[in-house]
Amino acid sequence: MKRSTSRSTLSLAACTLAASLALTGCGEGAKGSSGAGSSGGGQTKVGLITKTDTNPFFVKMRQGAEQAAKRSGAQLTTAAGKFDGDNEGQVTAIENMVAAGVKGILITPNDSKAIAPAIEAARAKGVLVIALDSPTEPQSAVDALFATDNLRAGELIGQYAKAAMKGRKAKIATLDLAPGVAVGQLRHDGFLKGYGLAKGDPSVVCSQDTGGDQSKGQTAMENCLQKAPGINVVYTINEPAALGAYTALKAKGREKDVLIVSVDGGCTGTKAVKSGRIAATSQQYPLLMASRGVQAVVAFAKDPKDKPKGYVDTGVQLITDKPATGVTAKGSAYGLDHCWG
Repeated sequence: MKRSTSRSTLSLAACTLAASLALTGCGEGAKGSSGAGSSGGGQTKVGLITKTDTNPFFVKMRQGAEQAAKRSGAQLTTAAGKFDGDNEGQVTAIENMVAAGVKGILITPNDSKAIAPAIEAARAKGVLVIALDSPTEPQSAVDALFATDNLRAGELIGQYAKAAMKGRKAKIATLDLAPGVAVGQLRHDGFLKGYGLAKGDPSVVCSQDTGGDQSKGQTAMENCLQKAPGINVVYTINEPAALGAYTALKAKGREKDVLIVSVDGGCTGTKAVKSGRIAATSQQYPLLMASRGVQAVVAFAKDPKDKPKGYVDTGVQLITDKPATGVTAKGSAYGLDHCWG
């Protein structure tokens, strides 16, 4: 999914083909690390390309890859887009990594469709490519996808919201991501499914896009309250949007009588669950996505028959300190032990 972040200044486009043969020397655009030295003698080379390198979600993902590389004795090189949506930078990173002789590339695509030709070119040269967190379009452009089941994540908080309402009539606001983004649509659809609502159900009285941004989440909530002042359930695409919604509700004195549910499980969001600003969230695990991805590349390097295929679910867990009857969940203490950011 799209994740809002401060922008970092990288230099992917500045790396020449000659420099790409020693990827660790390409300035900030490609960073080398290794669990057993950086000479690469006999080591499996693995590349990790994230959407950005400053967002806490991707920082945790990089940590997972580094830990797995250290355990397995692989050589890890990392790169990122200059900003969320930078497809060109990711294409350059793929080309550089292929030239440097990586056995596999893990990538969170900035543009699910536009990145596909570069990925397919890498695969044609025998490089294993695994998408993390976000699918490519088509999903078959990569060998495998290691990610959260976003439909399930939405379904969990939909089930929770339904149970927490205890039969009261719901007036729901959905604060979504953006049109055409698969992750956002899956979470939205999952929430409706978990709540037992069909598309177009009149219980959903307002829907606004937020881009997953806190300030836009606040504005969206303000707009929804103007349209439907009686809103009592708020679904949000992620926790920044949820905290924006909370701010808008608090300004109206409504923060205690509106149920807010969300998805992601970052540390800031999980703390908001603990404080009661968010009732529940579905937590996902970026560290696990990356560590399992590195393990898969190392296994593939040892035996090409051991090649991951299709979708691999990296897990999701409902987190709340206000349990609802019939809905399995873990508390914020568990969430804080497993959060990111």
